[in-house]
Amino acid sequence: MKLATARIDDAGTVATVLVDHADATSVTGRIVERCDLGTLLAKTPGDLTAKVDTGLRRDGEELTMDPADLLPLIPRPGKALCVGLNYREHIVEMGHPVPDHPTLFAKFATALTGPFAEVTVPENLAEKADYEGELVVVIGRRLPGAVGGASEDEARDAIAGYAVGNDFSQRDWQYRTQQWLQGKNLDASSGLGPWLTTDVDPVAEDAVLRTWVNGELRQEHSTADLVFKPVDLVRYISEFTTLEPGDVIITGTPEGVGAGSDRFLADGDEVTVEIDGLGSVKTTVRIG
Repeated sequence: MKLATARIDDAGTVATVLVDHADATSVTGRIVERCDLGTLLAKTPGDLTAKVDTGLRRDGEELTMDPADLLPLIPRPGKALCVGLNYREHIVEMGHPVPDHPTLFAKFATALTGPFAEVTVPENLAEKADYEGELVVVIGRRLPGAVGGASEDEARDAIAGYAVGNDFSQRDWQYRTQQWLQGKNLDASSGLGPWLTTDVDPVAEDAVLRTWVNGELRQEHSTADLVFKPVDLVRYISEFTTLEPGDVIITGTPEGVGAGSDRFLADGDEVTVEIDGLGSVKTTVRIG
């Protein structure tokens, strides 16, 4: 099952759509609920499959959209938690030791954008603009925090599905301090989508993440090689904060980022991130 958040008419109405087919020029699907996916996940009762079935019976209108009508999968997550240094080869290329615990930082909802969006980078932030292809976890069930953390089964059950992300970064700003926040939150820069895939476990299936810049393959690595895997991350995070439906965890990038080779993004560059079984997101960079 593939669920997307989309703009479905000229008035800007937003809906959760069950995607039936997608290619480079169009997306076809059926309306599940006239709200974004994050809002749908938070609705009760029932699990996600039950919510989708109920929504299709109530509405189910068929539609065809331009891929540009797809919005950030979760437009306003209560929490978007990113993981740094989570593939060993990337840790080496960035000159860090392998961490004992996940390296976490926050990404604001305002930093998210659609899966096929242009990203405008102001000139003062453009000197070391970088891409980071990442596997994204979407939370579907509430996990109370600070009560010892979730069990492995609870953590697994809390994951609604997976998506693709680009943790767009400004490296010079990122390393101004030991805290990375200011280099990770450029408005409308981080593509998230194209849809939530609920019936694929990319880590268990050894799905490969690939990133291209202007058609050149820069990143290619199995998601099974994550140091801290999705269930581990959910368990760890739930030890100190409550995870709510619609929260997202952006799990880290493999080697091959621009910072590793001093090849940063320029005006007009196109970045495509793809994960086997989950689809792809594409960012076009505009400077100025």
